[in-house]
Amino acid sequence: MVAKKKPGPKPDNPLDTMVRVRMDKITLEELDNSAKELCTTRSDVIRKGIHRIYSDLKEK
Repeated sequence: MVAKKKPGPKPDNPLDTMVRVRMDKITLEELDNSAKELCTTRSDVIRKGIHRIYSDLKEK
């Protein structure tokens, strides 16, 4: 049996890897407040933080 392909456009960079993180309540509250303020998701805030740190390291 051949698997059906999903219709629609295929993303250039699919988000297919999941990472679990342990954090304290204060950090979680900061994450949630940041996501709410930016009108986005927790995952997007984390990705933006990783990209910002990575670009800062490349500038050194």
